[in-house]
Amino acid sequence: MNRRTLLGSALIGGAATAASAASAAQSAAPRASGRTGPLNLITDVEGIKIGQAHDAGVRTGVTVILAEKPAVAAVDVRGGGPAGRETDVLKPENLVQEVDAIVLSGGSVYGLASGDGIAAWMGMRGRGYGMGGAPGVPPSPIVPTACLYDLANGGDKKWEMDPPYRRLAVEALEAAGDRFDLGTAGAGYGAEAGALKGGIGSASALMANGWTVGAIVAVNSVGAVVAPNGKTFWAAPFEIGDEFGGLGSAGLAASAEDWGLSKGRARPRENTTLACIATDVALTRVECQRVAIMAQDGMARAIRPSHAPFDGDTLFCLSTGKKEITDPAMRQVAVAQLGNVAADVLARAIARGVYHAANYEGQTGKTWREL
Repeated sequence: MNRRTLLGSALIGGAATAASAASAAQSAAPRASGRTGPLNLITDVEGIKIGQAHDAGVRTGVTVILAEKPAVAAVDVRGGGPAGRETDVLKPENLVQEVDAIVLSGGSVYGLASGDGIAAWMGMRGRGYGMGGAPGVPPSPIVPTACLYDLANGGDKKWEMDPPYRRLAVEALEAAGDRFDLGTAGAGYGAEAGALKGGIGSASALMANGWTVGAIVAVNSVGAVVAPNGKTFWAAPFEIGDEFGGLGSAGLAASAEDWGLSKGRARPRENTTLACIATDVALTRVECQRVAIMAQDGMARAIRPSHAPFDGDTLFCLSTGKKEITDPAMRQVAVAQLGNVAADVLARAIARGVYHAANYEGQTGKTWREL
């Protein structure tokens, strides 16, 4: 055996040893503990339903988060290029403290019409905020809306005076229920997560005290959701079971300047991750705001980079008020616990959205499963 053969054998043997060590380290890597709700979806939170609709030709869609009864809400906007409707109404100092629905939509500014469709549908059925108006005057449904940019994904956007978002929103609302699709669906239908196909993700957590926290997210980020040179999700340390592949966290490493599978030519206003956190715990508007602020850290745990000038990252928080915080002295501790759990749940939901995403018809090479 010549020297080159010996060297080659040593390299192959070394690689095999390294691979075995990596596999063993992955198997031995600590896994997150915790319990999900029965569906591992945001609808595990009592009082929340989800409806979704999409248009395959346009490559876009809408997701509606329906509160069965008006829910206390807040919003936290971190991205540099948001597109939203009725987010100012959620400021703690303003009059209306509850919302009827939250809408996440594709379509950028055109997607804002999705909120119009929901408001008209609800108003016609007598749902919304009213102050004893004149007979025949419908109430005013409170429907905060946030949109992501999916206009450059190859779908047919020649809609002229008839963008599909109002129609899609009504279709989504009428389909609302406990179960819904993840991945290439709803507001995530046309989304891209860095260089990979993005989508709708959702997850839930059942806390030790019986409280439930859930998240839903449309992942359309500049940043990457996996570490460079592999397919390990940045959210891996928070994974419960094998909900997004069960690869463990052994592959997590990157320099501060290595964005990995991010969008190579990021441009302003063309990327946004939209999310909603829900809990069954009764919270005030100010407490909801704090949970929303803390939950935004879930984006930073799962996407690298996040909250960039190119993104319009927006996160809503809903409280359905089904369960009370019984110890007033521990109220702020409880809010901190909820916020921390919400951040982890959101990180998991982001990974699940990309994990379940499928290519459009005729497209290849874009999904996490193809890495």
